[in-house]
Amino acid sequence: MYVPFWVWALTIVGLLAVLALDLAIVGRRPHEVGVHEAARWVGVYVGLAALFAGGLALLAGQDKATEFVAGYVLEYSLSVDNLFVFLLIMSAFAVPRAYQHRVLLFGILIALVLRGAFILAGAAAIERFSWLFYLFGAFLVLTALKVVTESDDDEEYRENAVLRLLRRVLPMTDDYVGTRSVVRRRSAAGRVRWLVTPMLFVMVAIGTTDLLFALDSIPAIFGLTRDPYIVFAANMFALMGLRQLYFLLGGLLRKLVYLQYGLGIILAFIGVKLVLEALHTNTLPFLNGGRPVDVGVIGIELSLGVIVGVLAITTVASLVKVRFFPDRPDRAAEQDSDRPTPLDREAHPAGTSRSSGS
Repeated sequence: MYVPFWVWALTIVGLLAVLALDLAIVGRRPHEVGVHEAARWVGVYVGLAALFAGGLALLAGQDKATEFVAGYVLEYSLSVDNLFVFLLIMSAFAVPRAYQHRVLLFGILIALVLRGAFILAGAAAIERFSWLFYLFGAFLVLTALKVVTESDDDEEYRENAVLRLLRRVLPMTDDYVGTRSVVRRRSAAGRVRWLVTPMLFVMVAIGTTDLLFALDSIPAIFGLTRDPYIVFAANMFALMGLRQLYFLLGGLLRKLVYLQYGLGIILAFIGVKLVLEALHTNTLPFLNGGRPVDVGVIGIELSLGVIVGVLAITTVASLVKVRFFPDRPDRAAEQDSDRPTPLDREAHPAGTSRSSGS
């Protein structure tokens, strides 16, 4: 689908306007975001995504709208797993609960920029080298295996290279100064200098860590649609509602004991879909003489059904297990007392982590 530059610009401006409105209404004063407030905002962002899908259906056709919905559901579901690591980052940096919404907002703004660049680069690479779908498909299948078999035990949050570099070059205060990221302090010698606060570091941590998750989520959505505009829009809508989901789910995250298996199944399914797509449009000279292989492909409607169905089944199965078999050990129960949530206590240094696999 050809999308003029002005449509791209209008979309980006619209997304930024929504975020600015969110900051003006919710972030005008630091406060703890309650469940009811978070639920209202999740509803707003899901409603905006639905309106966007409706607009696509009117202007670009039902197929494009279905691609957007499938991509949005995929990215949103994969982002739920990211929340475990966001909880860990909040704990590692001891972010007061009243400041967590602002931290997530600006951290996700950083993630929006980084993901946008990643999406454009990926779209250009796929357009030129269609055989990349073989690599993407194999990568997603391997990632699915990792997600299903990984263990969370005895892992800690480790700062990435960007944060380590910032620590070396930027002097930082020992404490938070409200919501400020930069402050002026007078030294013992009377000299005034600028210092950054931990607020800046945790924002960068959220934004750059999200890019690691994009390494599998973006190839996955390219398995649903090759349209960079739809890939971009689905990612942006999913990210914008992610921070409100962080506060809404709270302790419920610990009850999604089968989430990793559902996500693993989805990633494996998309990986197989990518390989079939690559075979169907094959150009590799050593495979079938460089001609397309006569294999079936998986349609977007079936893909959407599988994604929604797997998420529904794993969510219901998780809640049933926690409700009726509470004494059986599982991934969430083992760490229930160690994993902090933004709704039940102040963040504190963490000792466990969820590995960034999706």
